[in-house]
Amino acid sequence: MSEKRGSFFLLAITSLLFFLTLSAGTALGDPDGHVLDFKLTGTITAAHADAFDDAVAVATSRNYSAVVIEISTPGGSVDAMLRIIATIDNSPIPVLLFVSPAGTSAWSAGTYILMAAHVSAMAPNSVIGSCQPVSYSPLGSSTINDSKTINALVEVMVTHAQSRGRNQTLAASFVTENTNVDDSEALLYGVIDYRANSLQNLLEQADGMRVNTSSGVVTLHTKDAAITEYGYRIREILLNSIADPLISSLLFMIGIFALIFGFSAPGHGGEILGALAILLALIGMGFNVNVVSVIIVIGGAILLIYELATPGFGLFGISGIILLAMGALLLIPFSPETWAISASWYGAFTATILVVITLIAAIFLFAIYKVLQIRRKKPVIGTIIGEVVVPESNADPGVKIFVMYNGEYWEAKCRNGIVAGKRYTIVDKEGAVLILEEAPQ
Repeated sequence: MSEKRGSFFLLAITSLLFFLTLSAGTALGDPDGHVLDFKLTGTITAAHADAFDDAVAVATSRNYSAVVIEISTPGGSVDAMLRIIATIDNSPIPVLLFVSPAGTSAWSAGTYILMAAHVSAMAPNSVIGSCQPVSYSPLGSSTINDSKTINALVEVMVTHAQSRGRNQTLAASFVTENTNVDDSEALLYGVIDYRANSLQNLLEQADGMRVNTSSGVVTLHTKDAAITEYGYRIREILLNSIADPLISSLLFMIGIFALIFGFSAPGHGGEILGALAILLALIGMGFNVNVVSVIIVIGGAILLIYELATPGFGLFGISGIILLAMGALLLIPFSPETWAISASWYGAFTATILVVITLIAAIFLFAIYKVLQIRRKKPVIGTIIGEVVVPESNADPGVKIFVMYNGEYWEAKCRNGIVAGKRYTIVDKEGAVLILEEAPQ
């Protein structure tokens, strides 16, 4: 019986291992059966570049047919953009880019990535373009025409357009003239390969297309392919969130306000919150901060602290808030060499920073005002000493009784004893016990 049980157990283990092997093989995918869907949304950051590099490595190791970038972005970091393009150029498997969902856009840095992809497509009513470098300031943004910057970016755009067989003239005009085109125009003028209503529709259209990858010419086998969505790791999700210029700027300012509150009212955790917020902001910025802006922020903080340490709220406090807001707007050096974002995004960034900083300033100033208001109250012990009470009962020397003072009952004693109805002066206080001496009657 034991041998039968052992044989049955061995058979069960073998069957389980065989099943797991089959399951693992299915999960890994085969050359003609799977594509990896990589979603790239929001401002393009270094975290996106790290994640995409990992996605291509995973898809390559698992023999996926292709990687698809589903993109919707206002633009982002030039360094991250160039890293993503380099990963595409060195990918042994095809990379398809799909501007999706319908009605979205892939402006600026997103258009550069589109031009570098082996296959590019757009959903209905989507838009690409706006690649001319933009100079940012809190008072507004404007396009720049510096030949050194323009020529470098045109070269990136046109080189990849040529290698993918796309319209080089229109590709250059994206940078030099800030041209924008929708999906119909992009297909008509040869900037993209397909218009697609869905990712499945794109995969059906691209099936059989031959593309040139780093491993040579590859024929796409994507019809009816299973789609596996790439899952961002926790580290990438966190870094992607705090690397957004808007989030990192707000974190930095929240940290400054929290430190001001912490120094004004120690013991409430403001110092810890402030230090953590500033640390996260610096990590998100990659320590790429504007030194002048930091000086402005510090100056604003000093003015606020000085104002809060003196009665009233006037010129110093208002000046401090203005400096903090200006510092937040200038904190990240938005130079064209480092950021390729549409002008509309800059406008939204400025408005959001000003509104949020104003609200944060109001909340923290109100909290600090209340704390200082309590601090400036006259000490209770100072008001008790010298006051006169009239006990309603007798007491022997050193014996405590209750007396009425200011509408409240207090314990009191006198070294010479207490006589009801006489006037006694409060000369000291031991804990909650009043020390009395007989006063002139």
